[in-house]
Amino acid sequence: MRTMTATEVSRNFASVLDRAEHGETIVITRGGRRLATLAPAPAGNGAAIRGFLASHRVDDDFVDDVASAREGITDEMSATWHDG
Repeated sequence: MRTMTATEVSRNFASVLDRAEHGETIVITRGGRRLATLAPAPAGNGAAIRGFLASHRVDDDFVDDVASAREGITDEMSATWHDG
């Protein structure tokens, strides 16, 4: 795990993203205090969840609840990205 100051990260952002893409975790500090951690995003395409759901009995209410939650998240994210 590498530690960098916020200034170093801002000056070398593309390089920092490359490091994270290649599996490195970077702790970002400001004023000597830990501010954030930048780590690789977990890889996955939902196959594990689909496999779990396929092997367990799922009732229609659950399917409706998941669909409703997904719509809410999509609507909320859309509003966040389009606010000026």
